[in-house]
Amino acid sequence: MKQLCKLLVFIAFAVCASCTEDIRIDVEEGEPMIGVEASFTDEMKRHEAILSYTAKFYDDSPTKMVSGATVFVTDGADTIYFIEDQENKGHYLTDLVAGRKNTLYRLCIEVPEADGETLHLFSECMMPNNVECIDSLVLSHFNGANDTMPSTIFGDTIEWLYPYFQSLPDPTIVYMPVISINDSLLSDSLTQRMTIPVGGYAGYYINGPEMQEANKEIPIAFFRRSNLTPGDTIHADMFSISPDYIYFVYSILVSSGSNPMLGAPANVISNILPEDKAVGWFYTASVVSASVVFDGK
Repeated sequence: MKQLCKLLVFIAFAVCASCTEDIRIDVEEGEPMIGVEASFTDEMKRHEAILSYTAKFYDDSPTKMVSGATVFVTDGADTIYFIEDQENKGHYLTDLVAGRKNTLYRLCIEVPEADGETLHLFSECMMPNNVECIDSLVLSHFNGANDTMPSTIFGDTIEWLYPYFQSLPDPTIVYMPVISINDSLLSDSLTQRMTIPVGGYAGYYINGPEMQEANKEIPIAFFRRSNLTPGDTIHADMFSISPDYIYFVYSILVSSGSNPMLGAPANVISNILPEDKAVGWFYTASVVSASVVFDGK
């Protein structure tokens, strides 16, 4: 009986301790703005721009999309239009087209307003250079000190994914790998992606003998061996992005969540102008790709 009483007291205490009162903090609200998520790369594909209206901080209603806008990118010579998907309002797609590396692209958006005026938004981004190719993509289950922590956490052998390529001499280049297994994307949101500033390793043969001797290898992903099956194809798209885009990704990471004490959406930086009319980011990227098949050995 005493043990039962102790158990009941513990349960009652746990329930009381877990009760919390929602605290609603007043957040300064501004006028609605246009949210922009747009990209243009040197891949031959249909590029996308997504336009929506910002909402109040505590508003949990469905996102209101921006329909009927005119959207295009231009390099001063050629103009490529994004056409709205009639089945997915607010999503604008180009025809099949590829951009060019080392080219400055300007994004232009024209949004008709209720008063008959047109809101003009714009952004510019230089498409960064990239390596010609990734020579090889290698899975390795032993990588010195790098293998210690994940293996301890998961209690499993870890397969590290290494790209081998000759990096460009430009120290400002930043790579953003996007990984998939059997055509299933593993990093489908910015908060799941990593960025790799090459910095002092510009001009090195990445993951080559010189870096291995110094134990300075750069893996771009790791996998629990028990989650892999022989024959699985692991694919890496390595985006070369501008340094500014890193700050946007980092600002999302530190500002995400619903707690205004831990960061609010207003903290996310933007390269869409005018700055009091829109938020978001337009980025360009050049992309190289490579694949490897897991053999189970």
